[in-house]
Amino acid sequence: MNKIHSEVKEGRILISDGAWGTMLQQQGFQPGECLERWNMDKREAVLAVAAAYIAAGADMIETNSFGGSRFKLAFYGLDKRVAELNEAAAAISREAAGSDRHVLGSIGPTGKLLLTREVTEADLYEAFREQAVALEKGGADACCIETFTDLAEARCAIRAAKDHTELEIICTFTFDKTPKGEYRTIMGVSPAQMARAAVEAGAKIIGANCGSGMARMVEIVREIRAVDRETPILIHANAGLPVMEGERVTYPETPETTASFFPDLLKAGANIIGGCCGTTPAHIAALVAARRQ
Repeated sequence: MNKIHSEVKEGRILISDGAWGTMLQQQGFQPGECLERWNMDKREAVLAVAAAYIAAGADMIETNSFGGSRFKLAFYGLDKRVAELNEAAAAISREAAGSDRHVLGSIGPTGKLLLTREVTEADLYEAFREQAVALEKGGADACCIETFTDLAEARCAIRAAKDHTELEIICTFTFDKTPKGEYRTIMGVSPAQMARAAVEAGAKIIGANCGSGMARMVEIVREIRAVDRETPILIHANAGLPVMEGERVTYPETPETTASFFPDLLKAGANIIGGCCGTTPAHIAALVAARRQ
């Protein structure tokens, strides 16, 4: 199978998958449960999500491993099962994807802060190494280091995957719009800073996920392209900005609304487009249809 960035360089616009948490909630996931444990205990439910995105036409799907680091799993007493749970996550997505679609091993932040010295860079590096190796063993051909906010932590993740696997490395950060109209992570990182640092560390694809709907992602892509004209950009946007309905979080963008931003994202410079919180296979199918137009 070709590398993702090679396909982009050939001129292909690729469609990624959508939200996993949203879909697993529909399968019965409850707050307080460990999503990654479902890879062993409720494998068929996880496989159904992966298969639904493939059926919708996605060129790539992620894995149910976003919180699969030893630090996140320790909260559930599962830090000794990192390899098992991540390998299972990748195997499930590979089964759904077959041999002709890409599997992106999802790697999220650890929740630990280097700034407060509760963890060292060596600790983070080892945790990300452990996760990335297991995802590759399970069948992932790329990793998506996603929803990061801190440059130092992201560098640790990128280096660990680069040093110990053959995974193609994608890195995306989560940006919010400040009162001044600027885009920053909660650690103060701009899209331009992210782009330079991630590529320098070894990422082959960069971008943004979560935090914003498609409209704001168009602006973020423009900021990245202002400093990097070459590196492929992946966007996983929420289905709009979250809205509280009682105690329930909802996302307002319909599949049609999400797909309506497709031309603007391409014009801004995005190469791979998918969804994050609130998006479903219907949103991905709408993006696939938009690509055909």
